[in-house]
Amino acid sequence: ASDHSPTDPALKAGDFMSAWGGIAGVQSTLAVLLDRSHEQRGLPFERISALLAETPARRFGIPRKGVLSPAHDGDLVLIDPAESYTLTASQLLQRHKTSPYLGETFDGVISRTIRRGETIFRDGAITAQTRGRLVKPLKITHA
Repeated sequence: ASDHSPTDPALKAGDFMSAWGGIAGVQSTLAVLLDRSHEQRGLPFERISALLAETPARRFGIPRKGVLSPAHDGDLVLIDPAESYTLTASQLLQRHKTSPYLGETFDGVISRTIRRGETIFRDGAITAQTRGRLVKPLKITHA
């Protein structure tokens, strides 16, 4: 699982019951899975893809997402599994430059991200020329 709890780090101080919950870790979800699950435990790339894209899209009924297939949006993340990096605060793209993974070294580097055919991230920098759009799930009925 991943979490993203964007708030001033000062609100996370104090005792467990009164501190703001959660961590700022969503940016590192893929890095953790590539390094800790693929490199260290042999989890196949296909399974990581399913965990981060296919399964959430199916579970939440998000159309045209989650798989690389005709009639889908063609969102991709290209990685270089031979490269590694150590996470620093300057690499964080979130408002508050804190993460439980600061100082951790990860094998596997995201080299490019493509959203609906547009490169939106390349070599550590956001390159998007267009904005994302709200993706609404289909109505989910539970039996």
